[in-house]
Amino acid sequence: MVTLYQALQLILQVLWFIMIVHIIMSWLINFQVLNLRQPLIAQLWDGLNRLLEPLYGPIRNILPNTGGLDLAPLVLFIIIIILQRALANNAGFFYGM
Repeated sequence: MVTLYQALQLILQVLWFIMIVHIIMSWLINFQVLNLRQPLIAQLWDGLNRLLEPLYGPIRNILPNTGGLDLAPLVLFIIIIILQRALANNAGFFYGM
């Protein structure tokens, strides 16, 4: 069961890192530091969007329309923090078995 606990924590940490990369990359694209006409940047951006859109989509459907401000990443960050804390608070369940 310890392995399950560690795997869940690792998945949440990797998701956190991927979201940070996606957000920073979106800022760099919007401020024209990165150019989507470069093949490597375009592939990386497309891959990150394909990976995160299934997570952002349902959250965007629930949230009200805020125009150009996308709050889905913020909500997903909060969900990840809650899940990490819930796992940490119940770590005894995983170590007790």
